[in-house]
Amino acid sequence: MSEKLNPIVGEVFYVDKPLHWTSFYAVKHIRGVLQKRLGMKKLKVGHAGTLDPLATGVLIVCTGRATKRIDELQAHVKEYVATVKLGATTPSFDLETEIDASYPWEHVTREEVERVLQERFTGSIEQVPPAFSACKVDGKRAYKMARKGREVELKAKTLIIDEIELLDCSLPEITIRVVCSKGTYIRALARDIGEALGSGAHLTALRRTRVGDVRVEQCMAVDELKHRLSEAEYVSQEEALQQLQNGSNA
Repeated sequence: MSEKLNPIVGEVFYVDKPLHWTSFYAVKHIRGVLQKRLGMKKLKVGHAGTLDPLATGVLIVCTGRATKRIDELQAHVKEYVATVKLGATTPSFDLETEIDASYPWEHVTREEVERVLQERFTGSIEQVPPAFSACKVDGKRAYKMARKGREVELKAKTLIIDEIELLDCSLPEITIRVVCSKGTYIRALARDIGEALGSGAHLTALRRTRVGDVRVEQCMAVDELKHRLSEAEYVSQEEALQQLQNGSNA
């Protein structure tokens, strides 16, 4: 960050979201540092694609006019590494909720896992999103209804799984790498893989390793980014606003 930062006109930061943080909380931390350094009470900051609190990895954060790129960035192909545990399910399909049912898994073999992944979960698939998700039902977020114990019905969506690879098979846990389209819920994929294997399953770990061409190796920890933002030089408010004015008149 040798050049002056210009968050008002627009910057894009690549963050490695910490475990247990919401995407909104990560954005809030970054916005807070920028507002303090710029002496501003308001600054537009947003992220391009939510990561669940129990997931880590690539979170793209945009500021100023760069927030207009959020839809474009969200549409990029994403890559995940996920650990799935067979033999039990949870209402949220991950560790957010307690196990609600147990199933046999001893009949599952590595060969069966590899066959099911390639035959059932490659290419175009239909997926029903989790009830514990940000999908809207009658204008309300599904997860808010689900957390109140209300039944949530969501329609299946057509998604594309470009690649799915078995990285480790230490039954009853498997680790997979998934390259997929926007809107894919890896928690729901874990549920569906469990069902396809004649068992139950839930997600126990998730890391987003790529969004488009942005890999997790290029991302900074939130604390590292906050430190750099605190030390960086910035284009002044006056100059940035003049740049915006000149741009709108161009």
